[in-house]
Amino acid sequence: MDLGLKGKKAIVCASSRGLGRGCAMALAEAGVALTINGRDQGKLDATAEEIARATGVEVTPVAADVSTREGQDKLLAACPQPDILVNNNGGPPFRDFRQVNREALLEGVVMNMATPIELIQRAIDGMIERRFGRIVNITSLSVKMPVAGLDLSSGARAGLTAFLAGVARTVAPHGVTINNILPGFFDTDRMRSGFEAASKTSGQPIDEVAAARAAEIPAKRFGTPDEFGAACAFLCSQHAGYITGQNLLIDGGRYASAF
Repeated sequence: MDLGLKGKKAIVCASSRGLGRGCAMALAEAGVALTINGRDQGKLDATAEEIARATGVEVTPVAADVSTREGQDKLLAACPQPDILVNNNGGPPFRDFRQVNREALLEGVVMNMATPIELIQRAIDGMIERRFGRIVNITSLSVKMPVAGLDLSSGARAGLTAFLAGVARTVAPHGVTINNILPGFFDTDRMRSGFEAASKTSGQPIDEVAAARAAEIPAKRFGTPDEFGAACAFLCSQHAGYITGQNLLIDGGRYASAF
């Protein structure tokens, strides 16, 4: 399927690895020029080179912390008029809610709520003027199905979801969509770090922790960044202009609900 995105420009945050990288690759395969982001310059450059070599599109790596104003400035200097913005950022580590002090609370809200809102504020008017814009926020299954130990991440991402629910409706007449993708358990570094934490707490070997978690998923496996990226690319496509303000669960059926 031609996604109708050739010649468009995208900023994909936290895209040197994991789900962000999956999104970047899928957009590049659709002909989108990319500005990718990460903190590790070496890994970021390697990812940029790999995507450019595989797809032939222009890929600009920007090493920066997107949670800072300086980092956001660097991203938007590299791509001042993005047609597509994929918001992604690391989340707070697993911890008991009793250990979450005020400093940690504020940091979590900045990472997973304030940062994507700030980037949207800076990119959206250009999208409105061009009558085309696609914003996809990578949130989490935990927005709908709380995960003990990820309470801060769940709360901040749920706050982002509620904040943007109204915004999405105000920009819809201008050809701009805002949607969220809620990943379940995907084979990423973050998931593996969660298994390591659970292993230390329970005393179970990591492979047993992983096997038990996979057994809880109706699909009986973890997701891959490539299939996540394909869903993101579709939401960014010309075919998804009538989809906005939605939360797409990609979790192998883990969240049991009819609606």
